[in-house]
Amino acid sequence: MNNLAYNTYAKNNVAIESPEKLIEMLYEGILRFNAQAAAAITSNNIEKRTYWINRSMAIFIELIMTLDYSHGDIAQYLHGLYSYQQELLIEANLHNSLEKINEVNNVVKGLLEAWRESTNISQTA
Repeated sequence: MNNLAYNTYAKNNVAIESPEKLIEMLYEGILRFNAQAAAAITSNNIEKRTYWINRSMAIFIELIMTLDYSHGDIAQYLHGLYSYQQELLIEANLHNSLEKINEVNNVVKGLLEAWRESTNISQTA
């Protein structure tokens, strides 16, 4: 299960340009899966809600597994942040909560924006 998210994206995107692009795609995947989970919550479809939340959870697991702790405190911070997002997704699933899904989405949108900015800077430098 640790490589579920990576394997899924690798199969669907054979020509992944770089590890930086893969992280961007993983963040985008969480947002897409959470949109599906939110739709399932709205329609009260427990099976689909659980399916899509589990897909988002798998991506967070992959993100945690790929953290490089040799680069300082940022990896520890991200580990805690990703773990907390998983807790929110569990709560969203247990309580049929759009609010928790939206909370995760807000964090992931911020991470995606910061990631895009940091990789653009590093690619042009």
